[in-house]
Amino acid sequence: MKTTALLLIDLQNDYFPGGRMELAGADKALQNARSLLRFARKEKMTVTFMRHQAVQPGATFFLPGTKGVQIHDALVPLAHEPVMDKNFPNSFRQTALEKYLKSRNISQLLLCGMMSHMCVDATTRAAFDKNFTCILAHDACATTSLQFLDKTIGAEQVHGSFMAALGARYAKVATTTDCIDFLTKLSARQKKER
Repeated sequence: MKTTALLLIDLQNDYFPGGRMELAGADKALQNARSLLRFARKEKMTVTFMRHQAVQPGATFFLPGTKGVQIHDALVPLAHEPVMDKNFPNSFRQTALEKYLKSRNISQLLLCGMMSHMCVDATTRAAFDKNFTCILAHDACATTSLQFLDKTIGAEQVHGSFMAALGARYAKVATTTDCIDFLTKLSARQKKER
């Protein structure tokens, strides 16, 4: 699957237990992200890690030089797998991501990461607008509760709302297992067509 790349978004220590911005369901999302990474490496897919560095005044997490900004130890990038730093929710904004993917003739992205309502959403929409076909593993993503007016919207509802919106137009949204199954079948079809 040379035209498909796995994009892992902000799977960094601050989002996990003990971090400065722990997300609901982070550990479960991490296990599914690990499954996607194992699959991508087995299939020799392009793998790219995005790492958020908070440079805006008043930032409270993802501070440069801290342990919290590092990629989680369960997902150690290999030497040939780039880790691209970003300062905005959209992974394409002021980064070399688009140029890198195009240089490798990537046309389809398998996405996962954190947070569902922020960087995952912004990156998936931007990828779609840049003409990438997007597949999003919803159970390899996590988020947090949000406050709106006088209401607290639970993390599960936040996550579900954003996955539903992305699935309506921007991406094929599926479980990790279904994403792997879909890409395995796609790869088999491509091999037959050669």
